[in-house]
Amino acid sequence: MKLYKYILASFILLSLWACDLDESPVATANGDAIFGSESGMELYVNSFYDNLPGTDTGVFTIDNTSDYVARRGVDSYLVPNALSPITSTGWSWGALRNINYFIKNAETSEVGTKENYIGLARFFRALFYFEKVKRFGDVPWIEVPIEVQDSTTLYASRDNRFEVMENVLDDLNYAIENIALTSDPSCSRITRNVARAYKTRICLYEASFRKYHTGYGMQGTAESWYQEVIDEANSINGFSLHQAADNTRSYRELFITPSPFADETILAVLLDPSLQIYNSANRRFISPTYGDRPSITRNFVNTYLKLDGTPFTDNPDYEATPFAEEVKDRDLRLQQTIRLGDYQRTENGTPVIAPPNLSQSYTGYQPIKWCYDERFPYDDESRNDNAHIIMRWAEVLLNKAEALAELGKMNDAEWATTIGALRERAGIAGPTLTSMPVTADPYMVAYYKGKFTNPVLLEVLRERAIELTFEGLRPDDLRRWHLGELFEEAPMNGIYVAALGEQDLNGDGIMDVCFYQGERPQPSNPSVVMIDVSSDTSEGGRKLSNGSSGELIYNPGQRQWEDRKYLYPIPQGDYEQNTNLGQNPGWE
Repeated sequence: MKLYKYILASFILLSLWACDLDESPVATANGDAIFGSESGMELYVNSFYDNLPGTDTGVFTIDNTSDYVARRGVDSYLVPNALSPITSTGWSWGALRNINYFIKNAETSEVGTKENYIGLARFFRALFYFEKVKRFGDVPWIEVPIEVQDSTTLYASRDNRFEVMENVLDDLNYAIENIALTSDPSCSRITRNVARAYKTRICLYEASFRKYHTGYGMQGTAESWYQEVIDEANSINGFSLHQAADNTRSYRELFITPSPFADETILAVLLDPSLQIYNSANRRFISPTYGDRPSITRNFVNTYLKLDGTPFTDNPDYEATPFAEEVKDRDLRLQQTIRLGDYQRTENGTPVIAPPNLSQSYTGYQPIKWCYDERFPYDDESRNDNAHIIMRWAEVLLNKAEALAELGKMNDAEWATTIGALRERAGIAGPTLTSMPVTADPYMVAYYKGKFTNPVLLEVLRERAIELTFEGLRPDDLRRWHLGELFEEAPMNGIYVAALGEQDLNGDGIMDVCFYQGERPQPSNPSVVMIDVSSDTSEGGRKLSNGSSGELIYNPGQRQWEDRKYLYPIPQGDYEQNTNLGQNPGWE
C-alpha cells in the first residue's frame, strides 16, 4: 500500500486517542473483527503510519532551527525566556495507547502471521519512545493499555531514560526479527530494512548522548551502542547511492521526484494530488512572505570541499572571495543544494535565469534541494507532490562511518565505501576517496568549537552535515554531541560584498543585486534586487561586516542557549495532574 492516507478504514478507528495518561480509552470496534483475521490486523497496523513525520512542513523544516540556517525570526526554542513549563508541549500518549492495545490483543490472537504485525507495532513503539526520550529524558515506560482505574500507572513516576532506551532497542530487535517484508519497491512500507536503518539512527544518537553528556556518568556504555550501529548497517543490503545519467543531478533528483528512487531511498511518504495530499517545500524555501525563508550561512558553505578534495578554506583569500568565484569547482552537492552558476527555473515551462534572490534569501545562499524548478503553482501554493524522504542509504553509511570513527575502527577500506563513496558521487577526486585524513582541518576544528580534533571524525562530521542538509537531523546532532551553544553562537553570515553597488551573482553579465546605504540608488535594470545594508543591528536587519564591505550579516533576533534546553520541561498542566513526574533540571 503506497499511501498511508488510504489506510484508515472506519472499523479500526479504535479508542485510545486520549492525549494524557489520565484519560480513559474508549473502544469502539469489535476485537474479533480485528484480531481474528490477518486483514483486520493489517488494517489496524496501517493506522500507525500516521505517526510518521507530517508532509506539509516536512522533515525539511526541522533544520531551520540549527547552526547553519539563517531564517525569518527566531524559533521559540531559542527566544530568551520563551520556553517554559507553561509553553512546553509534546507530553501526549494517545499513539502509545493505540500501539499497546494492539500488541496486547495481537499476542493472544490465533492468526498465524501475528508476529509480523506485532513486530510492526513494536517498531512504531520504539519510534514513539525515541522521540519522547529525546524531548523529555526520563519518561514512564508503559507496555500495556492503561485502564482508567489503574491509578498506580496513571500517577507513577518516570523511568530512567537509559533503561527506557534499552527497551527501545529490544523493540527494534524484535521488529527486525519478525517483520515479514524485507524490502518494498515503493519505499513507503515499513520493512526489516527500514527497522534496521532506523536502528542505526537511534543507536548512534544514544551512543553519542552517553559519550558526550558526561553528567550522567554513562560514557562507559557508549561503545556497545556504537557497535550496534556498525553491525546493523552491515546487515542491510540491496541499496546503493543513486546515480543519474548526468552526475550534476544525482544528488538533488532524489528530492524532487514523486516516485522515490528505490536504489537509495529506504522510506518515504508518497503524496497524491488526486487526494489533495501535498507538501509545501517550494513556498517554504522560496516565497518571501511564507514560512521561515531559510538560507544557508557562509560559515557552512565554507565546509564544502573543492573538486580536487582539498578544503576551500586552504585558500588564504577565502574570506574575501565573491560569490561568483567561491562557488566554482566545488563539491557538486553545493550546486544541487543552492542556486549558483547557470541555475535556471521555469515559468509556465519557459526557462528563466535564476540567480540567488536576496529578497527571498537572507544570506544569498538560497536553497533548491527540495524545490521544483517550475514556479507555478508551487511557489505560491502548497502544491508540491515530490515524495517526502524520511530515510535513505546515504544516512546509513554516515551513521556507520561516525560509529567506526568514534570506536577507532575506521580503515581505508571502510572509508572508501562510506565517505569516499559519497564524495565520489559528489564529483570529488583525489586521495580523499580512498585514504583517511591524517591531519585535522583547522577550519573544522574551529567550526565545532574545538570539541572534535580527530581528523577522521571531523571529516565524517563535514560529510554528514553536507549530505543531510535540510533532512531534519541537524538539531538532534547538535544536542547529542552536547554542542547546544552552536544554536546561539553560529554566525548568520552571507555572501562577501567587496564594495557597495551592483553585483553580478551568476557571471552572466547582468547585474542581480545592489547593496546600498543611505539614499536608494537607481538600478541598472528592473530585475536588480535592492538591499539596504546601512549599519542596522535591529532584528531582521542586514549589514556588512566591515561597514561598506565584507560579509553580509543578518540579524534574526536574539538567540539564547541554556544547557537546560537539552531537555524540554514537563508541561505544567501534566506535572500538576501528576506531581510524581517531577520536573527536568533547571525547569523547577
